[in-house]
Amino acid sequence: VRWMMYWIVFALFMATETFTDLLISWFPFYYEVKMAFVLWLLSPYTRGASLLYRRFVHPTLARKEKDIDTFLVRTRERGYETMLHFGKRGLNLAATAAVQAATKSQGALAGRLRSFSMQDLRCIPDEG
Repeated sequence: VRWMMYWIVFALFMATETFTDLLISWFPFYYEVKMAFVLWLLSPYTRGASLLYRRFVHPTLARKEKDIDTFLVRTRERGYETMLHFGKRGLNLAATAAVQAATKSQGALAGRLRSFSMQDLRCIPDEG
């Protein structure tokens, strides 16, 4: 549980830090403070990640739990519908490609057989 809290808080920190890094990285000792913050999150003595998780992250997730569950259900349904749509489309494309390949190969085969038969007719000596 401690590691779960750490990784959730660390992921949120990294997501926000990606944007704020551009704005405040010019402050003196910014990188040192950032490193100290990550060590504070990680340390088993300070339990910084656990403190932040219990005070901020968990209450926010608890308040938004129904919205998150609704979003996940809706996303799962859309994903299933999308997979069906692309699956059907892929099968249709594969069937079309197979029919076109069969048609082209039959034409090429017939043309090749026709050319061989014409050549064979020319090779037959005239008896006249």
